[in-house]
Amino acid sequence: MTAAALRALHHGRAADDPLVLPGPWDAESARIFADAGFPALATPSAGVAASLGHADGSTPPDEMFAAVARIVRAVDVPVTADLEAGYGLPARELVERIAATGAVGCNIEDGDSGTGALTDVERQADRLAEIRAVAGDDLVVNARTDVFLRGAGGGTDRAAQVAEAVRRGLRYAAAGADCVYPILAPPEVLRELADRIGLPVNALAVPGGPSPRELGAAGASRVTFGGGLHRQAMDSVRATAQALRTG
Repeated sequence: MTAAALRALHHGRAADDPLVLPGPWDAESARIFADAGFPALATPSAGVAASLGHADGSTPPDEMFAAVARIVRAVDVPVTADLEAGYGLPARELVERIAATGAVGCNIEDGDSGTGALTDVERQADRLAEIRAVAGDDLVVNARTDVFLRGAGGGTDRAAQVAEAVRRGLRYAAAGADCVYPILAPPEVLRELADRIGLPVNALAVPGGPSPRELGAAGASRVTFGGGLHRQAMDSVRATAQALRTG
């Protein structure tokens, strides 16, 4: 499957019909989601990490790329991969390693898991521009910003956070991003973010929160789940284990 096919899925959608991308953590879960009829999949770094025995953010790059490759091989729909901040790899090496997995999209985030701070916006925009220059149109780049996750741009001041997310989103759009992922943005600001940035916006669906359709109606063109689907599956395994132990 091609990046063009994945890119096209983001556009021309009805407000209550966002692109819903389940997050497989291994080949079997990928096949289940694809067989259910989802047109594309988005690997979650947290779910993949847990399936490999690592804490979120600590998966060795070789293991992450190998896991993504197994997922891609298992399905015949486009796959986009959560690659955190890109593991410090130069743009050319990063793009080449993504291509080797068969994935046609990636998440690249602007949060520094080590310091808890946001990467300088110009440095992040330059990195995205380098990735785009190397990849051309052969990669769908989802630029994640951690403004709302990390309380940047004004602490808990909602207007300041929105302004910072827009500032970053505009720079990432200019650098060649295909969509912007303001993770944990409140649903009520999704429409404003989409309108002001001018790119499809990715929203995170969380347990107890708005449904994917509701997030679409609020302004999201794309909905992902982070590691949430893996956690739900493991909750089911945990319940089964307890029943076996006590039954």
